[in-house]
Amino acid sequence: MPDTVTALPHVAEREVAQPGALDAMLRGADQPFVVRGLAADWPLVRAAQMSSAEARRYLLNHAVERPFMVSVAAPESDGRLFYDDTMQMNFRTSRARLPTIFQKMDEGEAMEQSPAIYLASIDVHEHFRGLHDANHVDLGNRDALASIWIGTKTRIAAHNDFPDNLAVCAAGRRRFTVLPPDQFRNLYLGPVDNTPAGRAISMVDFEQPDFAAHPRFQEALCHAQVAELEPGDAIFVPSMWWHHVEGLAPFNVLVNYWWRDTPRYLGQPQDALNHAMMTIRDLPEKDRKVWRDLFDHYVFDADENVTAHIPEHARSVLNPLTPETAGRLRAFLLRTLSR
Repeated sequence: MPDTVTALPHVAEREVAQPGALDAMLRGADQPFVVRGLAADWPLVRAAQMSSAEARRYLLNHAVERPFMVSVAAPESDGRLFYDDTMQMNFRTSRARLPTIFQKMDEGEAMEQSPAIYLASIDVHEHFRGLHDANHVDLGNRDALASIWIGTKTRIAAHNDFPDNLAVCAAGRRRFTVLPPDQFRNLYLGPVDNTPAGRAISMVDFEQPDFAAHPRFQEALCHAQVAELEPGDAIFVPSMWWHHVEGLAPFNVLVNYWWRDTPRYLGQPQDALNHAMMTIRDLPEKDRKVWRDLFDHYVFDADENVTAHIPEHARSVLNPLTPETAGRLRAFLLRTLSR
């Protein structure tokens, strides 16, 4: 990793000294922070501190007998799960039983060059029994999705997620390089419909940045922060913050929690962006201006002027959405999109 990244300012560290402190920190937080030792008492963390083989044994004891989705990249990828020269993925994805996957990891640890093996965003509740009960962070009344990420040494390109994210290093070591949401123009984002995991990623190689090809990345680094996590450490990544994630040890496990402060019935903003690209972006400029004004009126600058002249009982989806009106709007969209 070049000095341009390792010399970055460190993500701020916070302490959770008493029950409820984490909940208070997370409420309204809009900056990343690290909590050292948050999960130090997890049995999985204790197993990982003994050895990677012991961590794998612990996970196998809780695994459900079902196929796991796994990605494998050739040794020459150097752990970077990314595009190849044809802009296709440089890894293949398949399903296999966890003992088979772990056997390949065992074999790889003895090799000088080995494939990168990565299990990404595996639902903890669907793939393991009792793992969450024994190894979880108390997030209060947040309706969080718990996922586990298991892999060899890997480099995952900078991307962002709509939900808030609390990520716990359970085994190995993780390095997070985080950047604010407004840095997307300086990250040289790739395609939105051909991505490794459903989110547009930075085309910049953070390990060997090409400043001639990506000169604005130097500006992005002026706003970046870095955090290195040991087993038991956690990092909070706020909604829409960009994060480049590296598994630094031969065997790494991350458990993360995603949640939204807004109800799930409001849908995914990315869907609206994708639809706008399909229906508005390529219109003549004069038409785009009209639609920009309409978006401002109904979405970005929405105020009482939008509805004041309509009887309150007749405002329907122009009022703040409820599960019922959101469902009605979703059904309307599905009907129109299927034409």
